[in-house]
Amino acid sequence: MTTPEAEPEQGAPRPEERLEQAVRAAEQALIEFEIAVETFRVEVENFSRLHEQRLGPMYARLEELEAQILQARAARTGDPEDQRLADEARARLMPIPGVEELLHGWMDGDGLFPEASAMLTDQAVRPPQRVRPSEEARRLYRELARKAHPDLAQEEAERVRREEFITRVNAAYARGDEAELRELAEEWAAGPVPERRPSRAEELYARLEWLAQRKELLTRLAKELEEGAIGSMLRLAPDDPDRLLDEIAEQLTAQVGEREAELAAALGQS
Repeated sequence: MTTPEAEPEQGAPRPEERLEQAVRAAEQALIEFEIAVETFRVEVENFSRLHEQRLGPMYARLEELEAQILQARAARTGDPEDQRLADEARARLMPIPGVEELLHGWMDGDGLFPEASAMLTDQAVRPPQRVRPSEEARRLYRELARKAHPDLAQEEAERVRREEFITRVNAAYARGDEAELRELAEEWAAGPVPERRPSRAEELYARLEWLAQRKELLTRLAKELEEGAIGSMLRLAPDDPDRLLDEIAEQLTAQVGEREAELAAALGQS
């Protein structure tokens, strides 16, 4: 009696199937990671803007007081070294071409502008513009990033289309523009859906390598954001950054008062 040859198992996975699954999982993981990094970048950028608008004049006032104290000391002692330090401090306050724009109109060579000075008193000033994406904006952004991410493209033309679209999505999210994000979601839903072609094993391995490199790049970016001055501050109070700004403002106000008293004493001794 002869034994029949075993037939190939029906429904057996293709050799590339597990590799394709790994690529898809890596793609989704990378997209989620990129969403998290971009969200944190926007938060850092927004907090940096608020930090500069609210606390910048106080830092500038402290530098101005330091220069005046050093000048008063130099006038009292007549020491060339004291005068050199005073001149250096004053030079740091002088405007440099292109720097005034960076200072957002806080001060020039003569000191603080009136609006900046008002921020150090009880006078009412225009509150800084707050750009903090709403929960709906965050939801729309995450949904669009997952659907239209360029990393999901298999053809160059489709990648270019996605990159251009995601650039608009990122810009709208950075502005916290919920309405525009909703319009972009409708635009994407009405657009063409690219056809995904099965990949060869060699292409899949190359894809995994590219995804690993991209993750490494994002990891470095995330580390730079987290270890930066603003990122480190933001991580101290991620749920209530305004409270952190209030605490820093109180500390700076106290320092300004101390330096003003020191200046008054120095001028009184001159």
